[in-house]
Amino acid sequence: MCDLKGEHLRICPQGYTCCTSEMEENLANRSRAELETALRDSSRVLQAMLATQLRSFDDHFQHLLNDSERTLQGTFPGAFGELYTQNTRAFRDLYAELRLYYRGANLHLEETLAEFWARLLERLFKQLHPQLLLPDDYLDCLGKQAEALRPFGEAPRELRLRATRAFVAARSFVQGLGVASDVVRKVAQVPLGPECSRAVMKLVYCAHCLGVPGARPCPDYCRNVLKGCLANQADLDAEWRNLLDSMVLITDKFWGTSGVESVIGSVHTWLAEAINALQDNRDTLTAKVIQGCGNPKVNPQGSGPEEKRRRGKLAPRERPPSGVLEKLVSEAKAQLRDVQDFWISLPGTLCSEKMALSTASDDRCWNGMARGRYLPEVMGDGLANQINNPEVEVDITKPDMTIRQQIMQLKIMTNRLRSAYNGNDVDFQDASDDGSGSGSGDGCPDDRCGRGTSRKSSSSRTPLTHALPGLSEQEGQKTSAASCPQPPTFLLPLLLSLALTVARPRWR
Repeated sequence: MCDLKGEHLRICPQGYTCCTSEMEENLANRSRAELETALRDSSRVLQAMLATQLRSFDDHFQHLLNDSERTLQGTFPGAFGELYTQNTRAFRDLYAELRLYYRGANLHLEETLAEFWARLLERLFKQLHPQLLLPDDYLDCLGKQAEALRPFGEAPRELRLRATRAFVAARSFVQGLGVASDVVRKVAQVPLGPECSRAVMKLVYCAHCLGVPGARPCPDYCRNVLKGCLANQADLDAEWRNLLDSMVLITDKFWGTSGVESVIGSVHTWLAEAINALQDNRDTLTAKVIQGCGNPKVNPQGSGPEEKRRRGKLAPRERPPSGVLEKLVSEAKAQLRDVQDFWISLPGTLCSEKMALSTASDDRCWNGMARGRYLPEVMGDGLANQINNPEVEVDITKPDMTIRQQIMQLKIMTNRLRSAYNGNDVDFQDASDDGSGSGSGDGCPDDRCGRGTSRKSSSSRTPLTHALPGLSEQEGQKTSAASCPQPPTFLLPLLLSLALTVARPRWR
């Protein structure tokens, strides 16, 4: 029997009530906690899907690169002898740099490849001419002529063009999955405001206080309450869709001779072609180097030139499709399309799946005041559309800053994906030059640097952006002297994580 006068109620309609002020306050806190828990539960399902996709693609891409390195280690010793065995560290370092780049280290991939070819040329030229004394200044001269001489043939240029596009596509797609998951996690931590808490209390428990616990909320009433409560979250919709569309689009770059699967799993074949070309052109190369750099001194302790040529017999470059990537992409496309409207459908989803809505006729449901028809129209999606929300007082001039920051993160990642679709790494897109030589010489265009890259320099790196799981900040920030300045990277907004108290779920 509800025989208390309702003047003390601050949320529920006043009148005879079953609830004291303390009960009303406790129920208000409980209803807010239940909604926050329901939001986190919905977000966790989406996070789990994105995390599963990320692990599956990451495992596959790394398997391709690891398989290429294992093939190199198993075939190059027999194919090239000491030309490989005395330079195993150079090859091992190249694969390590490729892994770092894929996992998010902000190194310049084209420059990394150029420096690898420059170091390899010096070492192999010395091995092919043990009878000559080749001091550093002579090797510097060799390096300056390398672009014109093309000592490794077309292999460095082809690897540079194809690997850059393939690695950019692979890492941007996996980064996109990671950014999407991170956005969902951070948004799920945004607490509900006091006006939302009042509206949810009125929606869920005021019927109990007024002695009509069997009256379930009217569907449109519930939608208006949650559209008001989740107005900021709905504003994620446009950039969320842009991100997922861009991720689906970038998968087009996974196929063909320049696709991810063909290129990442076949790095070793371009390395083999390069060494073969160097051996085939050794005499011509030597004559041109002597012509340009002069006659080197004879090494009295050196042996004669090695005449035996060992040619690599490796698998064809075109990798037969395993079917694994096709399956992964098909599943990812379907799942990403299914969650495109996640943010704007959230109020309806929570009302239908988590709330015990009325299934009776419209005049028997709880409308916030009593049993009866709910007359107000349902509001649109997003903050701006809540200006006339009849259930939640929303200040449309004060958007939630945490969610605004996540919208910016979505925009940044979408831009990276669109650049990757065109074959550009957004951090270094101004450094691309498809017309530059064989990649055996300098890795820094003259119009940007003013002088050639030092023979001793190694890859330039800047701090990590969008690093994949498993790559530490220390790995990404290894730096070394490089004469070429790095283009500026995007300034990422400060991301705030707001903690909230975990409450026991009370919603269905």
